[in-house]
Amino acid sequence: MNISLLITTYNRPDALEAVLTSIRFQSIKPQQVIVADDGSDDRTRILIENFQDKYGISVDHVWHEDLGFRVAEIRNRALAQVKHEYVVMIDSDIVMDENFIKDHRDNAKIGFFLQGGRNLLSPELTDKILLTPDVYPRFRYAEKGVEMRLEKRLLSFRAPWLTRLYKRELVNELSGIRTCNMSFFFNDLLAVNGFNNEFVGWGREDSELVVRLFNYGVKRYNIKFSALCYHLYHKEESRASLPENEMILDATIKKRLVRCENGLTKFL
Repeated sequence: MNISLLITTYNRPDALEAVLTSIRFQSIKPQQVIVADDGSDDRTRILIENFQDKYGISVDHVWHEDLGFRVAEIRNRALAQVKHEYVVMIDSDIVMDENFIKDHRDNAKIGFFLQGGRNLLSPELTDKILLTPDVYPRFRYAEKGVEMRLEKRLLSFRAPWLTRLYKRELVNELSGIRTCNMSFFFNDLLAVNGFNNEFVGWGREDSELVVRLFNYGVKRYNIKFSALCYHLYHKEESRASLPENEMILDATIKKRLVRCENGLTKFL
């Protein structure tokens, strides 16, 4: 099964370089890498060009003008360039474990999407990593600066046999939905018309997509003990747009919508 990796970014080239570096060390590499760029300045374009020249890994750079936080739309623009049957999504602050892509591929199942977790990094460890973002950090279990939440720290090791043991089907469960570590069959995204471009500002565009996937009949698998990734520290985004975005989500739930009108097909 061929995989397209979609990375969302905005004006954080040092973090993006660390993420791109983690692609080089994947045990199984994606067949396509797409950077969905929500209006970054030229530093991101130059970084991607230099990365391709240096390592020979092709990266499709999909950009639109910076008109505020429009992550739903830029993801759709990137999805319109997908060439393969399976899509893994992360953000440009997610450093992938070397078996990240392999774990998503191995756990993929028709009729499901996968939701993985993340290990939060401290500001101090993040700063250390970003001093040399072209060096792949090999994290150790319970390493200082990796995941201060005890309940999460206990689960932050890779054990595929435990993944199989704890994997369960979830329907209509929105808790913990985060596109920083998710994967989908592309045909399922097409069926629900991708993300809803009406979302502007931070929040709920991922949950609303998942509601429509549930309504279409796609179920959720949480993958614990696999697809490990490490979240570089950053300040939280403004929540100013959250009330309006909550209204869009609530309408989708109440109307049991499967497709959004303003979605992926706008860019196909």
